[in-house]
Parts: sequence; C-alpha cells; structure tokens
Amino acid sequence: MDFGFWALERGAGRAAASANFPVMHDRMQDPRISDFLEALQLERDASPHTITAYRTDLADLQVFLTANDLDLDAVTGVDLEPYSLALQERGLAPATVRRRLAAARSLLRHRTREGARTAGVRDVPLPRAPQAPPHALTSEQTIALVEHPDTTPLGLRDRAVLELLYGAGLRVSELCGLRPGDLDGELGLVRVLGKGGRERVVPCGGQAVRAVERYLARSRTHLGARQDVDALIVNNRGGRITRRGVFLIVRRHAEPLGLPEWVGPHALRHAFATHLVEGGCDLRTVQELLGHQRIATTAIYTHVAGTHLRDTFLAAHPRARST
Repeated sequence: MDFGFWALERGAGRAAASANFPVMHDRMQDPRISDFLEALQLERDASPHTITAYRTDLADLQVFLTANDLDLDAVTGVDLEPYSLALQERGLAPATVRRRLAAARSLLRHRTREGARTAGVRDVPLPRAPQAPPHALTSEQTIALVEHPDTTPLGLRDRAVLELLYGAGLRVSELCGLRPGDLDGELGLVRVLGKGGRERVVPCGGQAVRAVERYLARSRTHLGARQDVDALIVNNRGGRITRRGVFLIVRRHAEPLGLPEWVGPHALRHAFATHLVEGGCDLRTVQELLGHQRIATTAIYTHVAGTHLRDTFLAAHPRARST
C-alpha cells in the first residue's frame, strides 16, 4: 500500500493530500483499533452504523500514523495537527473532519483508560475544524417538497415520511425506529429513541398526524403481503423502512422540484430547526426538540437567530435606524 500521500513535507510539518485515498481492510486493521471497536459494541452498545463509521474514520487515522512512523500509544496532539490540516485540505466536509477528529480522540481516551498510554495523560487535545452553518431550505421549498407526493399508496407513505422529518425534526434513525404506538394523534406528540438510547417526546403538528393517519388507513396494507407490526413506517415489501429507503424517498421528491443535491433527510431536520428560530423560538427549546445533549451543538443555528434578532430590533426600536 502506498502511504506517500500522508508523508509529511520535510520542514513544513504538513501532510500532503491525495484524491486516491486507500481503504484499509479489516485484516490490516491495528488490533488496538479492533479492541476499541469491540469495546464500543459491548460496553456502550453502539449501533452497527456507528461501528462502521468509527471503523472507516480510524482506518484513515491508521494510514496517517503508519505513513509518519507514529505509534498510537505515544502520539501527541502536536503530532496530529498535520492530520487535522490534511483532512481539511483534502476538501472533506467540515462535519466529516470533526467526526474523524472525534473518532481519533475517543480512541486515544480508550487507550488511556486501558493504561496503554503515558501515565497521567487523560486526553490529547486536537484542533477543531470550523463548523459551517448548515444548508437550509426556505419554508416555501420545504412545503413544496413535503406536499409533492401523490395519493397513491406509495405517495401517502412518502408524505407521512416527509411530514414527520420536517414536522418533528427527526433524525433518520429515529424515524426508522418508530413503532405504531409512538405517535399520539390526539396530542400531536411523537416518542422517539435518540442517540445513546435517550428517549424524548416532541410535538409533530397536525399536518404530520393527518399524513400518518392517511398512510395507516389507505396505504400501509397495500405495501407488501405482510407488514412488520412493530414498524410504523414500512418499505414497499412491508418491512421496516431503512435509512437508505428514507434517503431515496426524499430524493425522489426533491429532484422533480429542482432542489439541490444536498437535500436529503437531514436537510428537513435542519429546516425544522431553522424555521423555528426564524419564527422566534429560543435555542434552548430547539435544543430539547432536536435531542441535542449540549447547547453548543444547537449553536450552529445562532446565525439564523442573530439575523432574526437584528431584523426584529430594527423593526421595533425607535432609535435603531440612523435616518
């Protein structure tokens, strides 16, 4: 395997980038990384999707360490600064860069807990990648997308999916995991199981409730010979909808409207949060609705809040304008 693209430029202290990034297979995986992934699964009950993401991110880190003769249990934050820089120079999305740095940090913390790293070292600080504001659909674009499905059985199912994603700000995994009893139509509430097994109850609005009721009454029984009784949303064959299935639903209705390629399920979650803030909802409430553990995660919407507050101030205060 050619590790040259990760070689440090002599005297510059910067990692070179390459579009041809080799993928490391499990048989070549550092046993210490394998041990960490096993701990994630057994001790933290991480999902298969999470394990796969960590495996990919840490394979990237392993290539960097090998190319630069760095040992996992001796590496320092200074050693990894070129890694952070190289991730950004390779044109990866800010969210991907942050995720890979977070995976590296989690691995190093695990090695410290195992007693394999230098005594007294609890963490290795890694530079944070800048976080760009998320793309946000306008309310007009979002409504057009949500209302695009027709009234066929598949269309009614798709409408229920889109209404729940936007009406409750659900993550894809949360939508896929919904059970029939999780929606309270009378109160307009939905119970979801979020990251880390944390449960929350969020309002979803009358439009979403009606869309789900139409789907259950006129669509669900037409999808497959037998339906998964534990799943609220089913696929074309009656089984529980998958993450990929939800993505395909969103794209099937986004493309005819000429919406950008970045419009996927998460774009509707972003639209949910953005439109709430634009409407005057405070960030703490948005944090609870989204299921974020830290307000810092919700702070990406402060650019929206700032614009909203400024416009409100200019419209309301008699001394806000110079003329």
